[in-house]
Amino acid sequence: MRFHFFILSLFISFISFSQTGSLDTLYLMNGRIIVSSVLDTNSASILINDPENTNKKISIENERLFAIKYGKGTLFYYYEQDSIKNWYTRDEMWLFMQGERDAKKGFKPWGSFFGGIVFGMAGGASGLVADIGVFLGPVLPLAFFSTVGIPKVRIKHNTVSNPENLKHDVYILGYEREARAKRRRQSMLGGGIGIAVGYIAYFCLRSFTH
Repeated sequence: MRFHFFILSLFISFISFSQTGSLDTLYLMNGRIIVSSVLDTNSASILINDPENTNKKISIENERLFAIKYGKGTLFYYYEQDSIKNWYTRDEMWLFMQGERDAKKGFKPWGSFFGGIVFGMAGGASGLVADIGVFLGPVLPLAFFSTVGIPKVRIKHNTVSNPENLKHDVYILGYEREARAKRRRQSMLGGGIGIAVGYIAYFCLRSFTH
């Protein structure tokens, strides 16, 4: 009985290993990596199993793909260098994408988030100073949002997957691009929270004083 159970377990493990080994790895231009099964390809897009729900299929446009590494080991590049928009070589674009990916994982723009909250609250509560302030409330968080991407990005070494990448300007450019985008997103989120709190404070105090 134990022998039969062992054989069954070995068979299931073999099937699982075979299925996992056949998965393909998709490298997207935004630095994201998707591990799934490529079902179909054409001149405009590819069709894959949704990695989060294998009962669903998703389509990805070819222009969003850098490369696909198939489960059998074949590597196919979708990215091609040209003089119009893709002026980086493949190696340079790979480093650029590495920079974006590292910033996406490790860069934490808490200052932008909390700054957005502060400016949002100030904007939302500005009606306490002048009645017209309640209509101008969004101005302060929007002004903060427009400037939050300007300061220099400080790259912390513990957020870098490979320290050698810091020797390449294209890696730094990719990191800075994603870091500034995260700053703007977090400042918008913080600003939205702050302005909501500011408006609530304004209307609550107004109701008590009238």
